[in-house]
Amino acid sequence: MRRVRVGLAQINPTVGAIEANARLVLDWMERARAAGCDLVAFPELALTGYPPEDLLFKTAFIEANLRALADVARQSRGITAVVGYVDKRDDIFNAAAVLHDGAQVGTYHKQYLPNYGVFDENRYFQSGTEAPVFAVGDTVLAANICEDIWYPTGPTTLQALAGAELVVTINASPYHAGKAQFREKMLATRAADDLVCLAFVNTVGGQDELVFDGQSFIFNEKGERIARGRAFEEDLVVADLDLDEIFRARLHDSRRRKEKLRTAGPTRISLPPLPIREKPKPPAHEIQALEPVEEIYQALVLGTRDYVTKIGYKHVVIGLSGGIDSALVATIAVDALGAANVTGVTMPSPFSSVGTRRDAARLAKNLGIDMLRVPITGVLKAYKRALASAFKGLKEDVTEENLQARIRGNYLMALSNKFGWLVLTTGNKSEVSVGYCTLYGDMAGGFAVLKDVYKTMVFKLARHRNQRAGAPPIPERTLTRPPTAELKPGQTDQDTLPPYELLDPVLKLYVEEDRSAREIAELGYDEATVRSILALVDRAEYKRRQSPPGIKITPRAFGKDRRLPITNRWSG
Repeated sequence: MRRVRVGLAQINPTVGAIEANARLVLDWMERARAAGCDLVAFPELALTGYPPEDLLFKTAFIEANLRALADVARQSRGITAVVGYVDKRDDIFNAAAVLHDGAQVGTYHKQYLPNYGVFDENRYFQSGTEAPVFAVGDTVLAANICEDIWYPTGPTTLQALAGAELVVTINASPYHAGKAQFREKMLATRAADDLVCLAFVNTVGGQDELVFDGQSFIFNEKGERIARGRAFEEDLVVADLDLDEIFRARLHDSRRRKEKLRTAGPTRISLPPLPIREKPKPPAHEIQALEPVEEIYQALVLGTRDYVTKIGYKHVVIGLSGGIDSALVATIAVDALGAANVTGVTMPSPFSSVGTRRDAARLAKNLGIDMLRVPITGVLKAYKRALASAFKGLKEDVTEENLQARIRGNYLMALSNKFGWLVLTTGNKSEVSVGYCTLYGDMAGGFAVLKDVYKTMVFKLARHRNQRAGAPPIPERTLTRPPTAELKPGQTDQDTLPPYELLDPVLKLYVEEDRSAREIAELGYDEATVRSILALVDRAEYKRRQSPPGIKITPRAFGKDRRLPITNRWSG
C-alpha cells in the first residue's frame, strides 16, 4: 500500500515581517516532522505575508524574502515542503517553492492572477506558464496557488493528467460569510473531477480590512473530505492518504485516457525518496463547521485582535453610549484583547438619558473594563457661544447635533494621544452606507470594527454573544431599546431612516449586487423609498473615503471591494 502523510500548516504570518514569518514556517515544519508528515504545505506568500501590495515594488523586500526562503530550504531536511514566496526572474511571480530534504528542488508560478474585488495581482506579478509535477519515490505530487484551483480545467487538471496523485494548493483566501461552504463544495468537485487527492492550505489571521479564516481541507479522489482545519486559528491538519486508491479509480476512467492524449505533459522532476521512519498515530482532527453567526463573530474578534496587535498597539478605547453598536464593539474588543486592554468612555450630554448612561456603566462592569466619564455639556455650551455671532438668526439643526459627535471624537483622540490607545469606532454598515454618521466625529478613530456589519446583523451578533456560556455582557435594555444617537430630545434612528429591516435588504441589493432603483422596486419595495436610500448612499461616498478601515465580512465591502467616484452625477 502506498500511503503518504500530508500536513497543512495554516499559520498566521504578518505582512513585511519576513524573518519572523520564516521562523514561523520553521517552527510549524518541525511540528509536521514530529507528527510524521512526509509533506507539509504552507500558505500563499507565507514568507512575505499576504497581500504585500506596493512592498512588492521594493527590491530590498524581494531580496529579503529570497534570503529567507534559502534559509528555510536548508532546514527542510527529512521532509518535503511547499512554501509560498515571491520569486524573482526577469519579473516577479507569486510562487510556491518545493523544498525537499534540505534543498529547493522546484518552483511553481501562479497562473491565474485575480484582479477583482480586493485582489490586485496583475499590478505586481507576471503569470506563470508551467505546471511541473514532482515524483518523490513512487509518489507523484504537484503544487499550485489559490486562484488556480478555481478554474475547472486549470493547472490542477493538467497536473493530474500528467500523473499527479496529490495536488497541494496553497492559499490566502479571504473570508466573507458563506465562503467556506462554497469553497468546500468547489474543492470536493475539483478532487472528484480530476481523480486526485487535494490538499488545500489557507492562511489565517487579520491583515488590514481582510480576515483569513484558515479552514484548510484535505479531500480524497472521490471528493470526500478527509480533514478540516480549525476556523480562525492556527492549526496543523494531518491526514494519511492511500495513493493506490487513486490508481484504481483511474483504471476505470476511460475519459481520462483520451484527455491525456490531447494534453502536452508538464515537466516531471524526479526526487529521491525520503528515509522511511516510524510514524506516530495521526492526531484526530474532527472539526465541525461553525454556525453562521458564530463564524462572523469569530472573524470580527480575530480581525480586531490582529489589526491592533500587528500595528503595534496593546490597548484600545471606545466611546460607550449605552447603545447596541458600542456595546458589541466593546464586547468584541474584550474577547480579542482582554478586559485589561480595553477602556470605555462615557461622554454624556444634556440629551443622554438615565437609561443609556446606566446601561453603559453596566456593560463596563459586566465586561470588567475601566470606564472614564467625560461630560460634553460644558464644551458644547462653549462651542455654541463661540459660534453665536456666525449663527445669529438661524435655528438649531443637525449642525448642533454634529458638534456633539465631534466633541466626543476630540475627547477620544485626546485620550489616544495621551495614553497611546487606539480608538475603535462603532458605526455599522447601515449607517456608513447612508452617511448616518459624523465626519470627524463618531467616524474619528483607527479601526472600524462594524464597518461591514449591517444593523440587523449587529442585533443578531449581540444576542448570540449573550447566549454563550457565562453571564450575558450586554444589558437586555440595550438590545430592546429603539436605536438612537441621542443628539436631540426624543430622537430615534427611524426619525431619519427607514426601519433597518427595510433598509438593510435594499442596501445589500444596491451596494453588494449593483441593482438599480427600478430593479429593486420590482422586487416589491416602494420606489420612492428606494430612490431616497440610494441617493443617501451616493452622497455619502466622500465620507466613506475618509473613514478608518474595517473588517470585511460580506462579499462586497466598502473600500477595495467597491470603488466609485466621489464626483459622480450618474443617478441610474
